[in-house]
Amino acid sequence: MEPQHTDAPGTGRKRGNRSRKARLGLAALALALTGSGVAFLPSAQATPEAPAARAAENPYERGPDPTESSIEAPRGSYSVSERSVSSLSVRGFGGGTIYYPTSTADGTFGAVAISPGFTARQSSMAWYGERLASQGFVVFTIDTNTTMDQPASRGDQLLAALDYLTDDSAVRSRIDSNRLAVMGHSMGGGGSLEAAKDRPSLKAAIPLTPWNTDKSWPEVRVPTFIVGADGDSIASVRSHAEPFYESLPSSTDRAYMELRNATHFAPNSADTEIAKYSISWLKRFVDEDTRYEQFLCPIPSSDLQIAEFRGNCPH
Repeated sequence: MEPQHTDAPGTGRKRGNRSRKARLGLAALALALTGSGVAFLPSAQATPEAPAARAAENPYERGPDPTESSIEAPRGSYSVSERSVSSLSVRGFGGGTIYYPTSTADGTFGAVAISPGFTARQSSMAWYGERLASQGFVVFTIDTNTTMDQPASRGDQLLAALDYLTDDSAVRSRIDSNRLAVMGHSMGGGGSLEAAKDRPSLKAAIPLTPWNTDKSWPEVRVPTFIVGADGDSIASVRSHAEPFYESLPSSTDRAYMELRNATHFAPNSADTEIAKYSISWLKRFVDEDTRYEQFLCPIPSSDLQIAEFRGNCPH
């Protein structure tokens, strides 16, 4: 496991009420040091940062303060609508389904395109649509041009889908075109690495039990969260997910989670561990929302669902 880069805990103590004598002593000291007729005393208690001030500091923050239960829940705080996109109306990929927060009250949202794996259709990734969109993202689960397309082609198609979302789709006004991400399963996961290599302006990539003949990704600068499965006999972690992760530059924000007692097809069904850490990753890097760092740092421990988790704390 990589070293965890965390700030040292603060050493300041909450001040209690001081006696009048003590406060006068501090005032006298202040006068003596400044030589002025005005004494400046420390406030009795720090004021917590107001939500409005925090939102002004991060204009991309969306939704209420997260909890363990909120990122594990099947639905987030946003109501979700969806639109089907025909393959006949797009170029560069095979159409798909867009899931998006119904309300526009919070402004624009980051967006993520998701590719299925070899021989699969968008239906195999449908569960991510409403689950991620309800947390405050526009989500595009796509079909590829053919179900046999290889990872490099799937990477190009993910980027084409993002371009369609931001330039031509009916929901383009809801999307911040500077905050985009990719996900994918199997060859689609390998495709998400291809897309991250080709477009370093992406904010996040999440390869799910990824497969690719290219095992080395030193070019990737996009924050990348890789999910493997200990029982994967198609894209074994030893020959795919693990070397992919290890080849990412240590300067890149990266994490690797290996699911316990799971197969190559674990990402095709609703999975709490995949959802909670994917949400946290997208929130932290697409929305720059540091409220979600608590779920990524310290590095989560192994448990009944997770065989291994490694990575660096967000830079």
